Amino acid sequence: MNIDEVIKSTIPMDISKKIILNILYTQNVLSDNFNELLKPYDVSTEQYNVLRILRGQKGNPANMSIIQERMLAKTSNTTRLVDKLLLKKYVTREVCPENRRKIEVLITQRGLDILKDLDPKVITYEQSFLQNLNTNEIIQLNQLLEKFRNK
Repeated sequence: MNIDEVIKSTIPMDISKKIILNILYTQNVLSDNFNELLKPYDVSTEQYNVLRILRGQKGNPANMSIIQERMLAKTSNTTRLVDKLLLKKYVTREVCPENRRKIEVLITQRGLDILKDLDPKVITYEQSFLQNLNTNEIIQLNQLLEKFRNK
């Protein structure tokens, strides 16, 4: 379904407006579907992102600054996200022994286990959106989105 049909537009749209609406609509579709995937795990997209960042640390702690700079949504309240993950026992939080002002966050085994359970589901989710594109189109779409973002 094209964007004109989605928004039930009756007048021709400027191509630049159409592109923005297409990207926003696509982001909402991706987000809604991903939230449904995460719902049974009681984890938000942002919390999932933090868990993936911490898993990528390979057992080394990350401070709030590291987590924040690697977040997809830079406006996320990292402290609040870590607090919620702490309550679910997916992470631990400690004061750095060398610098008492620095807080170090580590993923727990429980956090690793939830990611291990989610990994194949996320792969299936990602592949479901790519099924209508061939390899060259996927590469081109990725390049175009990166080019579009770097205004």
